[in-house]
Amino acid sequence: MRFFVVRDDVMRSGDGEFFEGLLKKINTYMYSESRQFLKKKRKFGRRIYVAREQKLNRISSYSWNCPKFGLTPKERQYFLKKEEYCPFRKRNETYYEFTDPWRFILRTRPHMITHQKPIDAELEKEKAELYAYLEQYKIVGILQKKNYGKSNPWKMEYETDLIKSRKYVTCTMSATEIAESFLDDTSII
Repeated sequence: MRFFVVRDDVMRSGDGEFFEGLLKKINTYMYSESRQFLKKKRKFGRRIYVAREQKLNRISSYSWNCPKFGLTPKERQYFLKKEEYCPFRKRNETYYEFTDPWRFILRTRPHMITHQKPIDAELEKEKAELYAYLEQYKIVGILQKKNYGKSNPWKMEYETDLIKSRKYVTCTMSATEIAESFLDDTSII
């Protein structure tokens, strides 16, 4: 596991705790099966290994304005507003990037699985038998009909509920007239 920590010289300065609190908000964690943190890449038809790059988290404009994220005015001074075109949303995305990444360095720590949950073979066997039975073609149709009342669920999409689809704009009575009519009916009873 690889993550950022505050450099020793910055930690010894007066702002060490401040940058440690800021790092908790923008730190990133990366996992790899080896200590080198390499990824495969094709170059001229050959597969080569290239070091994976790790950066600090960017802050979205939503998190920037959100009071729950908890950025103080002093912390906001260390961020720079940037815009980047997003091809998926087809618009410019605004984000805030940390201006002094040199204050942090990368550290690697082992992240190994040391304990494993014991597997009960009998339960797993019963579970596999049940799933095999329930996934049969005939059983799936019976369950579908019991749960939804029809064997073809795609037809349910095209059925509309008349009450939900009714346009209440066409009502001739106003809301106060409707309320008065209800009050008149209750006074008679």
